[in-house]
Amino acid sequence: MFENLSERLSGVFDRLTKQGALSEDDVRAALREVRVALLEADVSLPVTRDFVKRVQKKATGAAVTKSVTPGQQVVKIVHDELIAMLEGEGDPGALKIDNPPAPVLMVGLQGSGKTTTTAKLARRLKDREGKRVLMASLDTNRPAAMEQLAILGTQIGVDTLPIVKGQSAVEIAKRAKQQATLGGYDVFLLDTAGRLHIDETLMDEVQAVRDVASPRETLLVVDGLTGQDAVNVAAEFDGKVGVTGVVLTRMDGDGRGGAALSMRAVTGKPIRFVGLGEKTDALEVFDPRRIAGRILGMGDIVSLVEKAQEVLEVEQAERMMKRFQKGHFNMNDLRMQLDQMMKMGGMQSLMGMMPGMGKMSKQAEAAGFDDRMIKRQIALINSMTKKERANPAILQASRKKRIAAGAGLEVSDLNKLLKQHRQMSDMMKTMGKKGMLKQAMAGMMGKGAPDPSTMSPDQLAQLGRGLEQGMGGPAGMGGGRLPGGLSGLMKKK
Repeated sequence: MFENLSERLSGVFDRLTKQGALSEDDVRAALREVRVALLEADVSLPVTRDFVKRVQKKATGAAVTKSVTPGQQVVKIVHDELIAMLEGEGDPGALKIDNPPAPVLMVGLQGSGKTTTTAKLARRLKDREGKRVLMASLDTNRPAAMEQLAILGTQIGVDTLPIVKGQSAVEIAKRAKQQATLGGYDVFLLDTAGRLHIDETLMDEVQAVRDVASPRETLLVVDGLTGQDAVNVAAEFDGKVGVTGVVLTRMDGDGRGGAALSMRAVTGKPIRFVGLGEKTDALEVFDPRRIAGRILGMGDIVSLVEKAQEVLEVEQAERMMKRFQKGHFNMNDLRMQLDQMMKMGGMQSLMGMMPGMGKMSKQAEAAGFDDRMIKRQIALINSMTKKERANPAILQASRKKRIAAGAGLEVSDLNKLLKQHRQMSDMMKTMGKKGMLKQAMAGMMGKGAPDPSTMSPDQLAQLGRGLEQGMGGPAGMGGGRLPGGLSGLMKKK
């Protein structure tokens, strides 16, 4: 998400921050490049024009040109204006689902990912907020649409309204409301039918369901890959039905991100969530501050900490730390770290959330450091016996051949893995002696730390350092610091 824009902007700002002093001409030249970068990212022309105008007004003042670090001041101004563009006027706050049973209406065109997004939102509400959720499919047109939602409900452990053939969308909505009330549910999600394009029939049906359900929230699901057309669809639905928020899907496949950057400015409606994959947990809250940080290569430590807290269990992490403090780090420990990396979104996702690491993700991928490599390493460890995983020092030639063959790989691949293990083992011993593991534990589990979303940049940086150390420690590529065992993976062989 935003890879192309982030890459273009980082090049512009790198040149700015390397200059000792900036003239107004330097700033104007840089902003011309910013303008082109935004337009290439499919941001609408009026939004781009207003954005550049606001930045130029602030960036050509004496506060910048006479600053000790003028380049960084310009970057800060761009960062603040990005947040303002994405936030719009006023914080929309949390979803209005505090008065059970709270109806949430899901609307959108066919093929936008509406049914999958309904299941993702249901899972998020159940797992993160402890809500009892009921899902109901009102799509009587698309074959097997109701069965699809029922299957997803079974997968995520969320109830779905029983299917009654022959009922209209309005009748299903009434039945869902009744069952949610009688069944003691906190929220019920209504997955409406879509069309291939906006038409009167679609709007009439959605309006009728809206009038019956009186939704607390009406979320429009649009495909982020459609670019500015997603913004146009949002404006149409809001005018006809009334939308309280937008969910952008398939944002993991959109390197431009123009729809996200234009949506709030053009429609006035907040982006509530973004879909970043097909899995039912691949739904993230759209936080303007975090998104602005990602675009400008500042990382997203808050999301990284949240993912770590989701994946790591406190008791398991504490046992792991005690072992590390004693200098114990075997293949089981390495496999656990590799598994955690995959659960947290894989190498590219983690690098994108670490400050200053976004630029290195493509280098890493080009060098073969990607999720496929991690899966191969896990396969090698799984090919070992319990005794070999507990004590890799016993691995001699015959054992290595058997393990490599069992994983379908070469002995040279296993030797690289063993070297990585030795490097990480030495690092863990050093960390244990220096008392860095306690800091790492606090970073990974948020133990004794305030809510990451309320922390200052300095506190977040400290928390990020603890997290890095706990999941891989200081690293070797380009002098950077890498999360999740990346330090061992990125060491020069």
